[in-house]
Amino acid sequence: MNRKKPKVAFVCVHNSCRSQMAEAISKQLASDEYEAYSAGTETKPQINQDAVGIIKEFYGIDMNETQHSKLTSDIPEVDVVITMGCNVNCPLLPCKYREDWGLDDPTGKGKEEFIRTAEIIEKKVMTLKERIDDILH
Repeated sequence: MNRKKPKVAFVCVHNSCRSQMAEAISKQLASDEYEAYSAGTETKPQINQDAVGIIKEFYGIDMNETQHSKLTSDIPEVDVVITMGCNVNCPLLPCKYREDWGLDDPTGKGKEEFIRTAEIIEKKVMTLKERIDDILH
């Protein structure tokens, strides 16, 4: 059966770090189950370079080549919205299902914090991949 893959948006305010990491990790580990996008209510001129370095080192993906900072209005209509933990200012996007991953922003912290954030995102991506059908049906 050829089913239409659900679309998942990872959103935070600036779309420059956690949401970008989640998009890259999802595209590598979960693209068989869902289409991944990331977006924010504001954009930055470039993706956080510490995040770019970690994703390149651990996943072999150069986000400078494959992704850019996008507004929520720049992505297609989505089925699932995952907010990264941006509290009060979290962007609101229409969707069938929403959850918050409550991740602290590693920006300005050491490499270990970026690695830890990537590890948490990877675990959550794998869990989302396993339950995407259940949460939408």
